[in-house]
Amino acid sequence: MSEAKPKSTPADGIRPRGNPKPRRGKSRRQGPRDQTSGEPGEEKPTPADAAPEVDGQAGPPPEAIEPDPQLTPEEAEQARKKYLLRRFWISGRGYWGRQGDKLAWPLTVGLLTLIVVNVGFQYGINVWNRAFFDAIEQRNVHTVYVLSAIFLPLVAGSVSLVIAQVYLRMTMQRRWRSWLTTSVIARWLPNGRYYQLNLVAGDHSNPEARLTEDLRIATESPVDFISGVIIATLSASTFIVVLWTIGGALSFTLGGSTFTVPGFLVITAVIYAAITSTSMVIIGRDFVRLSEEKNQSEAEFRYVLTRVRENGESIALLGGEEEERSGIDRTFAGVLKRWAQLTGQHMRTALVSQGSSLFAPVVPVLLCAPKFLEGSMSLGQVMQAASAFAIVQGAFGWLVDNYPRLADWNASARRIASLMMSLDGLERAEQSDELGRIKHGETEDGAMLSLDNLSVTLDDGSSVVKETKVEIEPGERVLVAGESGSGKSTLVRAVAGLWPWGGGNVNFHAGRRLFMLPQRPYIPTGTLRRAVAYPAAADKWTIKQIKAALDKVGLGYLTDRIKEEAPWDQTLSGGEKQRLAFARLLLHRPDIVVLDEATSALDEKSQDTMMMTVIRELPDVTIISVAHRAELEAFHSRKITLERREGGAKLVSDIDLVPRKRKRSLLKRALWGSGSGASNRG
Repeated sequence: MSEAKPKSTPADGIRPRGNPKPRRGKSRRQGPRDQTSGEPGEEKPTPADAAPEVDGQAGPPPEAIEPDPQLTPEEAEQARKKYLLRRFWISGRGYWGRQGDKLAWPLTVGLLTLIVVNVGFQYGINVWNRAFFDAIEQRNVHTVYVLSAIFLPLVAGSVSLVIAQVYLRMTMQRRWRSWLTTSVIARWLPNGRYYQLNLVAGDHSNPEARLTEDLRIATESPVDFISGVIIATLSASTFIVVLWTIGGALSFTLGGSTFTVPGFLVITAVIYAAITSTSMVIIGRDFVRLSEEKNQSEAEFRYVLTRVRENGESIALLGGEEEERSGIDRTFAGVLKRWAQLTGQHMRTALVSQGSSLFAPVVPVLLCAPKFLEGSMSLGQVMQAASAFAIVQGAFGWLVDNYPRLADWNASARRIASLMMSLDGLERAEQSDELGRIKHGETEDGAMLSLDNLSVTLDDGSSVVKETKVEIEPGERVLVAGESGSGKSTLVRAVAGLWPWGGGNVNFHAGRRLFMLPQRPYIPTGTLRRAVAYPAAADKWTIKQIKAALDKVGLGYLTDRIKEEAPWDQTLSGGEKQRLAFARLLLHRPDIVVLDEATSALDEKSQDTMMMTVIRELPDVTIISVAHRAELEAFHSRKITLERREGGAKLVSDIDLVPRKRKRSLLKRALWGSGSGASNRG
């Protein structure tokens, strides 16, 4: 999968491949994304309580890029990781753009203002320290009482500012996450990209983990980091002046010579922070890599457990618990191994962090003790210097305390950026003909469906189905046959719009609706009523209508449970799920229906009953069936056969199964690789 970058230089290790082709006019999309599709161009309403707090606006994908061929594999990988962080910010910074959140800048400005004011309160408390301890040293009772009374408002003001600061910071994090999550999902769901990611190579496994935990960390941590850096910078700048003013110069005699060190407290604070920060960088140099590996292993562990839950019935029937346990143990062992490695890193960083926190309060007192004992520095100045030194050291040591979180953010941002880059590639493929894209449009001359020079390929260009021309008239029932692996299901997915790669056109009659019944119907969570109505809203049909549909497909015994919420995906058998899918078909009443092994879980008698029900209830519907059972020929008027060949499957026959009352003047047939153009038509 190609990567993306707005503008790149060879120094980055990644070079732009040129400007992408301009976007073509929006093609007419057909086909379902799970099982069905609604009216072309129709947008489904979203319940108000399910709407995100902030709507993200997805921009166009960045310019396509490719690695510099002069780089070694290791250098190319480093360049890729470096670009991943840039790719995250390409999308993430849109939160503050023209199409971003209207509260983004007010929250940002408000947070910065509170940070500045709070640093002012810190300075006020620092000055209060000096005055208070000077009063104690002088035994000035009145001043001690006055300063005690002043201290309460200072503390109350500082606490209030911190509380307000936490509110603004977390509100910004929540809204940024909402905006970016909505933006990525808005690019992940359309045009079946969430499905197509399973068909292409790239670093986008476990997208659900990337869209949840990784995206949460990727949006929370930067706000914490930036606000922390600003606080550290302002605090260090403010209290370095305090240290310089209070400490002054330190003179000492060495070897008969007198040396004077100006601003000795500042110099000590800088040296102390440099030592701790450098130690942290050296000790924690593997934090980023280990955090990435830990996050990936956690995602893989969640995926394995999810697979067991989703396929619980099959595993139980086969008695595969021991094998699944072995796989789970293997995956979990990887998680524990990564955690053990990360534990060592945390132990080493804790050594630096804890040691620094213990030494920091003592160092300034020891440095100021000689001046205090000789009387050139008061007790208040010593305590003020100690407080200022601790604040400066905390500011300089910000990296020491936050390096582990910085590494964790680095790993999460790269994972979400990898998903973005895979979506970039899919989106660019939709906008250009470079990779070969099946086009979707409208038929002419009244045909319900036409395949015009349609070819289906993999994303690497290898052919699955070769070019062909086929037209299907309204009301035809066409059976697509062929041995396993001949490309039948792939062809059906291309017709439904789920398989994007190839060439030629798939055209539908204008305004007609397509409905697809796969071999394994999708059963959503919730009530049985919702499951039957899917993908429409549960209340689109009355309970009476849904009961009637269930009765017609042999599920009348479930009508008393229509309002019941249950794990229907686990409760219903394979045959019951397929019957339920036919009930959906009767409710939606589409113009075209695609049956992809939709009766494979039914016995022969039930299959016949189901097909006769569809023909009786929907006499004008156009049917395209993929099936292996010869008995289904009785319910179809036409049969086309695919045969697996080297270089791609080939249409070898196209016959009528029932006599036709009139000549099909619009039918165009071309057999692949055949110069004769012969067709076996009955």
